Amino acid sequence: MTFMPGLALSQMLYETAVEPLLAHHAAGLPYAAGLIGAGSEVLGFDTERSTDHDWGPRLILFLAPADLPLWQTRLQDHFRHELPPSIAGYSTSFAASTEEAGIAHLVNPGTVEPIEHRVIVTSAEHWLTDQLGIASLDDLTPATWLTLGEQRLLETTDGRIFRDDLGTITAIRQALAWYPDDIWRYRLAAQWKRLDQLEPFVGRCGEVGDDLGSQLVTMTLVRDVMKLAFLLERRYVPYPKWFGTGFTRLELAPALQPHLDAARFAGSWQEREGGIYRAQRVLARRQNEMALSEWVDPSARSFFSRPFQVMFGGRFANALLASITDPAVRDLPPYLGGIDQYIDSTDAMNATSLHHAIRRWIGDSHG
Repeated sequence: MTFMPGLALSQMLYETAVEPLLAHHAAGLPYAAGLIGAGSEVLGFDTERSTDHDWGPRLILFLAPADLPLWQTRLQDHFRHELPPSIAGYSTSFAASTEEAGIAHLVNPGTVEPIEHRVIVTSAEHWLTDQLGIASLDDLTPATWLTLGEQRLLETTDGRIFRDDLGTITAIRQALAWYPDDIWRYRLAAQWKRLDQLEPFVGRCGEVGDDLGSQLVTMTLVRDVMKLAFLLERRYVPYPKWFGTGFTRLELAPALQPHLDAARFAGSWQEREGGIYRAQRVLARRQNEMALSEWVDPSARSFFSRPFQVMFGGRFANALLASITDPAVRDLPPYLGGIDQYIDSTDAMNATSLHHAIRRWIGDSHG
């Protein structure tokens, strides 16, 4: 069977099966339909390997909140009994894995009745709360923006909506498509500051013979340079499995890759240092071209009196902070950045209660 990307499969499920059933059983019911949220196929990263877990003909139907109590169970029941057993050769029925907790697999078409489908019926408002932990777009304060993980924002704004009678999910996706300009500058400043805080240590570790330490610092800087490239291109960063793949799709990637490779594969700390500051120079020049702040000299220089060449990323961070005009953003803790700029634990990034606590702390810190 020829592999079909999950988004195309979802659209086929909608157009050939779900839409006709809705026209028959719920004529005139306004709804939206699409595939967003978790899943490699939502981001266009799925391959044939993806078909072995949590992948298959899936769809989300968004109803108006007032219509949900009447129609949610009713529609799900129609789908269980009337969906075709397969779409493009892929089963429409899922079963929990007996080996991997929380994972579902496709079953052989026609072997399960009724069909255990993955057509979710919800409302845009409920989905927003489940996905991002906010009740409405009115909750998007600066502190809220800084505690929304990029992967979740990417899942919300990527994927595809096939139909939207209500307009609500489209409005949510448009509002979350990218950060407000001053939040963007604030996050850029925080990312430059991360580079500033580590860049001299490539040489300092190497100078004392700690080659492993120099390599570890270098790889952290490589990651942070890549994240800065995403920010400059106004693209949310995917989680680690797809971080490198997503990076290769950036416009800046071809200019950065040779310098990052020089840093990653270098045999000496001087070569690593050179790769890092040349990569930063590419980003510095891009930022100057974008006129996000006053012009900053994009050349490297000695780290005070020490024999290390650095970009002094704090210069770019401070210029960006100076360009912010929103008082609420100017009052944020300087250089803190967004939650995924200083937390990389999967459990922490999925802990909505932690995000709310950080949100309150940010509010208290300048209240």
